[in-house]
Amino acid sequence: MWSDESVHVIVIGCGRVGSELAMELSEEGHSVVIIDKNRDSLRRLTHYHGKTIIGSGFDRDVLFQAEANTADALAAVTSGDNSNILCARIARDHYNIKNVVARIYDPARADIYMKLGIPTVATSLWTTQQVKRWLMPADDSIEWTDTGNTIHLVERIVPDALAGKPVTSFDVGEHVRLVGLIRGGQGRVNIEGLFAQEDDILEFLVTSEGLSKLHSLLEVGSP
Repeated sequence: MWSDESVHVIVIGCGRVGSELAMELSEEGHSVVIIDKNRDSLRRLTHYHGKTIIGSGFDRDVLFQAEANTADALAAVTSGDNSNILCARIARDHYNIKNVVARIYDPARADIYMKLGIPTVATSLWTTQQVKRWLMPADDSIEWTDTGNTIHLVERIVPDALAGKPVTSFDVGEHVRLVGLIRGGQGRVNIEGLFAQEDDILEFLVTSEGLSKLHSLLEVGSP
């Protein structure tokens, strides 16, 4: 799983969001390249161990320097919707980068981008942890824990190998219970009879013991 090994991530845009994301990923030991047109923007990187490139995120030479051909994930988080979606599409279509996400400012465009197969996050909903779930679907972060540290709310993106499986098959005994999913930006708790689709976000309630069971379920790729 990606949470246990270093991956190569490209971040386009070194504003508040991009700099926070790049610094956090580099602190976790991942290989990170951040790209921005403005040299001054790179001053935000106060504790960063990765590579910086000055230039455009959709320039071929810049992407070559960023080793896009071997990248595992790319986040396009500049201040322009059009630039972000262009960078994301180039990453997916020309470099076959599997995990791509684009930040958008106009929520009305979200449906268009989702139909293009590119996950988007609106500015008002953006958090570093949220984008990491798209970039690293195997991330083991926990969204909420009860005061006794016995029950946890965990979000996971459906692994490709499990797409098409009935969502009821994701329950693992008494320790893992699927309680909802988010599809196309819409949350649903009435999930009976549904089948998992690519890019669905699954919402699990798990016990402490269930955390390892859920990890095994999603890593193996079959309930």
